[in-house]
Amino acid sequence: MPFVAPEGPKCGKCGKSVYTAEERVAGGAKWHKFCFKCDLCNKMLDSVNVAEHDGHLYCKVCYGRKHGPKGYGFGMGAGTLSMDMGAQFGNNSTAMRYGSLLCLV
Repeated sequence: MPFVAPEGPKCGKCGKSVYTAEERVAGGAKWHKFCFKCDLCNKMLDSVNVAEHDGHLYCKVCYGRKHGPKGYGFGMGAGTLSMDMGAQFGNNSTAMRYGSLLCLV
């Protein structure tokens, strides 16, 4: 009977086997050290600045840009609101997410 090696965990990005010495864990999946980087800016990540969404890894800044509240700028008033839908970050939804903003008419 020939020897069959046990099937190891697969990397969440490249799909190849991940060995214990090189693994990084985030979002319930294991990743290679060099695959463990932001999907938008390609910044190398660590356990402090990683954020996972639908199997994709992001740094905290890019995660906030892509999946954070929209229409809320750096200021705190109505003068800072914009209609930017985040198309440059791959957001294709037409519905605006207001988060915790309350619109009074």
